[in-house]
Amino acid sequence: MEDGYQNRTAFIKGAKDIAKEVKRQAAKKVGRSVDRVSDEYSKRSYSRFEEDDDDDYPMQGSQDGGYYRGDSQAANDDEGGHSDSTEGHDEDDEIYEGEYQGIPRADSGKGSLAGGPGSVGAGAQQFRDISVSEAERRKDQEELAQQYETILQECGHGKFQWSLYFVLGLALMADGVEIFVVGFVLPSAEKDMCLSEPNKSMLGLIVYFGMMVGAFLWGALADRIGRRQSLLISLSINSIFSFFSSFVQGYSTFLFCRLLSGVGIGGSIPIVFSYYSEFLSQEKRGEHLSWLCMFWMIGGIYASAMAWAIIPHYGWSFQMGSAYQFHSWRVFVLVCAFPSVAAIAALNAMPESPRFYLENGKHDEGWMVLKQVHDTNMRAKGYPERVFSVTTIKTVKQMDELVDVGTDTPAWQRYRLKIMSLSQQIRNNILACFRPEYKRTTFMLMAVWFSMSFSYYGLTVWFPDMIKYIQKQEYESRTKTFTKERVEHVTFNFTLENQVHRQGYYFNDKFLNLKMKSMVFEDSVFEECYFEDITSTHTFFRNCTFIASLFYNTDLFKYRLVNCKLVNSTFLHNKEGCMLDFSDDFNNAYMIYFVNFLGTLAVLPGNIVSALLMDKIGRLRMLAGSSVISCVSCFFLMFGNTESGMIALLCLFGGISIASWNALDVITVELYPSDKRTTAFGFLNALCKLAAVLGISIFQSFVGITKAVPILFAAGALAAGSFLATKLPETRGQVLQ
Repeated sequence: MEDGYQNRTAFIKGAKDIAKEVKRQAAKKVGRSVDRVSDEYSKRSYSRFEEDDDDDYPMQGSQDGGYYRGDSQAANDDEGGHSDSTEGHDEDDEIYEGEYQGIPRADSGKGSLAGGPGSVGAGAQQFRDISVSEAERRKDQEELAQQYETILQECGHGKFQWSLYFVLGLALMADGVEIFVVGFVLPSAEKDMCLSEPNKSMLGLIVYFGMMVGAFLWGALADRIGRRQSLLISLSINSIFSFFSSFVQGYSTFLFCRLLSGVGIGGSIPIVFSYYSEFLSQEKRGEHLSWLCMFWMIGGIYASAMAWAIIPHYGWSFQMGSAYQFHSWRVFVLVCAFPSVAAIAALNAMPESPRFYLENGKHDEGWMVLKQVHDTNMRAKGYPERVFSVTTIKTVKQMDELVDVGTDTPAWQRYRLKIMSLSQQIRNNILACFRPEYKRTTFMLMAVWFSMSFSYYGLTVWFPDMIKYIQKQEYESRTKTFTKERVEHVTFNFTLENQVHRQGYYFNDKFLNLKMKSMVFEDSVFEECYFEDITSTHTFFRNCTFIASLFYNTDLFKYRLVNCKLVNSTFLHNKEGCMLDFSDDFNNAYMIYFVNFLGTLAVLPGNIVSALLMDKIGRLRMLAGSSVISCVSCFFLMFGNTESGMIALLCLFGGISIASWNALDVITVELYPSDKRTTAFGFLNALCKLAAVLGISIFQSFVGITKAVPILFAAGALAAGSFLATKLPETRGQVLQ
């Protein structure tokens, strides 16, 4: 009995050994077949993209080879069976873990390139020349680019892309809002925080400095840790510090919060365009990236509308003593954080870019995302039965190796090593943009980005300043001047506005419960006068003498009394801080919001035209043509001598130049490979913000002096940019690298 049992056990063991050997041999044959198909696929002509343009799914059931499976095979898979290409067994006969989720096994080239510890050539691979490894990596990227375009063709364009369009649009909208926030709150904040002219200038520019740092930082990180994760972190930083900036009271803390808020939102533009482009096929890319640009316009409209609706409402404020004040402009700052918060919430439902996964050797994750795109679009189009036929996707050889620091290493040291490693990878990625194959393109794009940003931002800030200057000139033309007047025993209890009094004498006069706006008293004498409940704006006393006068509950501070003499005069219960008086700037505030609203809305026609023509006439023609027309339109600024004329010219310039920006965004995305795309875009966008700071500073210095210099600067920069743009390579009809 015992012998029989042993014979039976030996028989079963032998059968299992035979079965293992059969499976092992079958796996080897399938692996060789996949390798042969991989070679055939890389040689396949790209002419297949030009065939059957009207057929959204040319690959279904018609592709042969290992990358696609036919309908019969797909049906077998649905029934629960697995093809040999989706089963892998190591020496211990373990089942490939992705098989349980229905994920096909990765391209066999991935394993050989990765060089696992059990592979035959693992030792030799470690010592292979770096240039050879880089050549293999470039070859892998070229093969992946071709196959990825084919897969996007099969996935189609539908519900998934439109969902992602609105999610990323919220992030781009947050960037548009950030540009306008400080400009809208500055007239109110300067009174609330007692800002000097240098402080106001710094507050206006600090957001650009923050966005410059953020574009460089988050653009570089997005190529290392992922588009989605980098965008979530950057938007979170923007939301947090936008929220804090609405509550802080001091100028320094407000400045710091707006700086970090700008750092956060700086990553939105380079990441959003790169992220979205990797879900778009060749024939859809230019058009839909241009449509995405419309959300920047929507952000400007949102900011203008909210400022118009909130800031002039004086009742939307409260204060706790004189130490804490929360005025309506702070409510506006809080509301402007909503698009960023909404983008974070919506982005959590979106997947990472599958192209990023595949570029970093994560085959299974990339395959799952592409399958999600395909299935979502098919269900929305009424074809739920269509099966995602891709079984294997090319992955790129990884150059970076992880360093094992050991479990005994302190946590702080492990984090330090990780940060150093990440910093080195980012540095290498930036330097790669200046390698011989990209050097000329990078320098050309730098010149185009700088010239366009210098002229655009310089003029868009110069326009409102010129309108203010024209308003100021018109206001000063109505100023009334009184000389050597003598006023005695008179009570002033009405508003005094836009007057100049020189060499006057005031005896025993009372100034009670009134407002002084743009009042100037020069070389005058006030004797035994009484000032009570005075609120003043742009009011100054120069070289005046106050004799036995009393100031009670006024805001006539020492800086309003310029070179004045005080003889037996007393100040009681002065109003502390810069008191807000919104009614003084009521009309001006509405004018600022209205002008920005019109200027932002004026880019709508340019957005529509660029979206419809981007894929028809090409990126370069759109970029160069729009820049030339913008250059010509600059010379019309000479005729803007009235307020309405300046507003019309602002709308004209904005509507024309937006097409250049759309084309520049598209061509920047398409000129760099996937593993350097956001790094290059972030670097160029950081340069754009630096040019914006220079343009704003230079153009503002000529307000009220001359129009010729800003106009010549802008026209010259646009002319140079349009010329250099023609030297860039055309990317229309090319596969996304």
